[in-house]
Order: sequence, then structure tokens, then C-alpha cells
Amino acid sequence: MFDYIFFDLDGTLTDPALGITNSFIHALKYFGIEIPSYEKLCSFIGPPLPETFKTQFGFSEEKASEGVKKYREYFAEKGLLENSVYPGIPELLAELKNKGKKLVVATSKPEEYSVRIIEHFGLSKYFENICGSKMDETRSKKDEVIAYAIERNNISDKSKILMVGDRKHDILGAKKVGIKSCGVLFGYGSLEELNAAGADFIAENVSQLTNICVF
Repeated sequence: MFDYIFFDLDGTLTDPALGITNSFIHALKYFGIEIPSYEKLCSFIGPPLPETFKTQFGFSEEKASEGVKKYREYFAEKGLLENSVYPGIPELLAELKNKGKKLVVATSKPEEYSVRIIEHFGLSKYFENICGSKMDETRSKKDEVIAYAIERNNISDKSKILMVGDRKHDILGAKKVGIKSCGVLFGYGSLEELNAAGADFIAENVSQLTNICVF
């Protein structure tokens, strides 16, 4: 049914919690803001950074840009690799590739960082390409990233694409572009969040995700 599988990165292929939370802590300390709980910090995994700084901390556009710069001071040096691949993901990717599926990373994380992460964990051999946002935070909305991935891979039939991700942004982005989506529950989104966004499929674990992707 699906020839192309688009994967989100954070909360879908890898667990980036340590690096992302430490990067937020670094930025918030700079602004003198009280550090939220670890659980609250983890809820920031997924959405574009400027959106989080504006909606969660009331930052202006200009201050949000400064917040992103401070976040990246830590992330680029340390946080990038304070990360781990979810168990079963390498095996999933190998099986899908062996079955002839074309795999693509479609993430709101900057493409430069995403390439480094995928290469560090030895996963680049499974992907046609890695599509992310630009360092200036343009092309950071999920529908923009998905549209970019479709164009970059010269896909004419969108019915052959499945977007896999753990947050509502992945599902809503897929719907806006007109492709099917699968929400995963081993990341940072809840069943309620993914259902409310309108996910076409839900996978509780990597095994279920495998069955959906090879369908």
C-alpha cells in the first residue's frame, strides 16, 4: 500500500530527551526563567523551537530567536548526541528497506543536525535522504518539511506515502499535505493527542509499526 515511509526523528527514531531538556535548561537559565519539571520539559519535544518559546514562555518573535540561539549553544556541542535509538528501530528500518520501501526522514529539526544524528547512529544507509528545517528556522512547520520531502524525492502519487511520528504536529502536517499518517505511542505524544489530530493508524510499539508499514 505504501511505497514511501516518512519518519519523524525525535520521539520516533530516537529518544532525544536528555539532550533536548538540557538544551532548554541552558537557554532558560540565561533568561533567568525558573526551570520547569522534567516532565514539562519533555513535553517540548516535537514542536518547532520558536513556537515553544513563544507559547510556553510568552517570548516575542525576536526573543524567541534569541532563545533558539541559546538553546543551540548547548545542543550543537553536547545535546545533539545526548540521544539514543529506540530498541527495534534498526531492525524495522532494515526490514522495510529489504521489502523495497523507500525511507525518508522528515523532521522539524534542522537538517544539518538531523544528518549528524542519523550518521552517528549508523542509520543513514537505510534512508533515501534526510529532510529537515533550515538553520534560520524556515521550513520548520511539519507540512512544509513534508512538502519539501515529497519534492526532493520526486513523488507524484501522495497516496503511496505514510508519515510516521509521535506528536500531533506530524499528524496535522500529513493531513495538510494530503498523505496518510501513523502515530506512535513509544515517543512523547499521547493516544488522546494523536487521535484528536486524526491519525489514520496508531502503533503502540515497533512491532505494530512494522505491520502497518509493510501493509
